[in-house]
Amino acid sequence: MSHFTQITIPSLVRIKPGCLDRIGIYLGRHDHQKISLLYSESMVPNIIERFKESLAKQELKCIQALPVAKASFNLACEIFTDLWGCCDAFVGLGGGQALDTAKYVSFLSNRPYYALPTSLSNDGFASPGVSLDFYGSKRSLRSMMPFAVVVDTEVCREAPDPLWWSGVGDLLAKITAIYDWKLAFHNRGTPVNDFAALLSDATVHQFMASPQRTPEGVRLLATALMLNGIAMEICGSSRPASGSEHLVSHALDALSDKPRLHGLQVGLATYMISRLQGHSTDRIASVFDITGFWQGIEADPFSRKEWLEAVRMAPTMKKDFYTILSHRNCLPEMEEMLNNDPRLQKAFVD
Repeated sequence: MSHFTQITIPSLVRIKPGCLDRIGIYLGRHDHQKISLLYSESMVPNIIERFKESLAKQELKCIQALPVAKASFNLACEIFTDLWGCCDAFVGLGGGQALDTAKYVSFLSNRPYYALPTSLSNDGFASPGVSLDFYGSKRSLRSMMPFAVVVDTEVCREAPDPLWWSGVGDLLAKITAIYDWKLAFHNRGTPVNDFAALLSDATVHQFMASPQRTPEGVRLLATALMLNGIAMEICGSSRPASGSEHLVSHALDALSDKPRLHGLQVGLATYMISRLQGHSTDRIASVFDITGFWQGIEADPFSRKEWLEAVRMAPTMKKDFYTILSHRNCLPEMEEMLNNDPRLQKAFVD
């Protein structure tokens, strides 16, 4: 008997300049009158004011505007309890902490969720999962896809440089992730959803053809990251977007004295994993040159000792997740890279 999986995708997508100021129109069209806003604690006040003014023009009510400093399971449950049945939709505005919290509260409340990222540091704004603090440890939890994705490309273009580099790194990770997924199929029989893999691969290469931080480049990055979130929903796993490079990053989060932005860790790991896999290394390095990614890493280099320990730990970070790192012992090759690859000489310190 055939098995069919129901998937959800965003019903409303706007990726263009100035759409932050039209959010009230988008909410009103779908009769979402009472809105709960969760925004990043460090948010520029002007952006919050623009959001509220857009609602006021459509005579919509913002019943709550709550700053979020840290995404946690407990906070999401508290908000859900306080607002039970009181609002028509939840809006996440800002970075990942606010967006993940709003997404999970929407999931608990069974209310539509509007994702309004103000930077493009990773693909989480349009993915079906969240990363929340769960009683002292970070947990990835199943959640819901956004009802709407609204990306004001001018706002995102003005975000700090490290957030741009992080988004580039997280996007290019799809190259090594797809390779790992197919490797897992050939060696362990892990099912591959061909459409999800194709969607992920195509969006990455579209951005790689024009990776400048221009209005068009920002639109391409936002679109690619969003479609990678949808690819994960299509296949019901993180496989289209996450492979061995993400395992290295998770290990760094666990052991490092100073974890960096997710996409910076993942991006650097992507370059190194591509060398282990034997493909796309020069293209990845070229995009990092054009986007300034290398300069961002060199400005705050990683610890060589921590990195090697993370590579050693990485295969244990996710059960039954076969990658190039579980295919063979890659630690000696990684050590050789750190010592001899000219692109990595300024990326690490002893």
